[in-house]
Amino acid sequence: MKNGTLVISLDFELIWGVFDHEDIDNKKEYFDNTLHVIPKIIESFEKKVKATWATVGMLFNDNWEEWESNQPKNKPTYHNSKLDAYNYGKKSGLDRFFFVPNLIKEIQQAKGQEIGTHTYSHYYCLESGQNEDQFANDIDTAIKMAAKFNINLKSLVFPRNQFNESYLACCAEKGLSSVRSNPNFWYWNTMTPQTMATKVFRTADAYFSLGTKSYEKEILNNKDPLCQPSSRFLRPQHKIELINALRLNRIKNEIIHAAKMKKYIICGGILIILV
Repeated sequence: MKNGTLVISLDFELIWGVFDHEDIDNKKEYFDNTLHVIPKIIESFEKKVKATWATVGMLFNDNWEEWESNQPKNKPTYHNSKLDAYNYGKKSGLDRFFFVPNLIKEIQQAKGQEIGTHTYSHYYCLESGQNEDQFANDIDTAIKMAAKFNINLKSLVFPRNQFNESYLACCAEKGLSSVRSNPNFWYWNTMTPQTMATKVFRTADAYFSLGTKSYEKEILNNKDPLCQPSSRFLRPQHKIELINALRLNRIKNEIIHAAKMKKYIICGGILIILV
């Protein structure tokens, strides 16, 4: 590898990614702005930036009727019912924040842009109550929906970064050759109980250097699927400009370091937060 590598991975989810803790009636302007900005991002990226758009499968549907017909038989049985996208969807009436097939086609047709999967239902792989069979059904549905667009899914981003190592064999079986994992630091380990300390360190990591997150590309070899640890999670703008400056400086320094050392760095984030 002659140069460093910068990978951009976006979580494309709209309301399906936040319905359990956001009231859509209070976020209509927010999501409308998102829908307005996405074509501009596509246009900007198409010129010289390649990116993976990890897309929630439910967004592929045209309307609620199609959404209803595409529900898998073995749906997730979360102990926390607020996480159930199927239960939430039955109470919703809007279409534009839930289904965007035309926007997906626009991304698909853009040069250098990959459509990946963020699972079909924004599936939470570490929540109690769900199991691997339900996850497999969810991925099957995502694959089926993408196939209608002649998209062969190869990349997966685990929703809310709930990286579940025990589900990797299932991912490989379904033809997913690449997944976004978490940095190899104790405070990013989602397989252990989350504490106040992990939350504090994760937040601080966005603004201050708490260990190098770039890595040698060689560590990715001989894995199926390929697990690409995210170096930097993109966060929203803050009202305090000093905080924004610290965060941007952190990102720039990481990218410069990776370029100089010919290392690999992956930046990922939720698309609706970026706009």
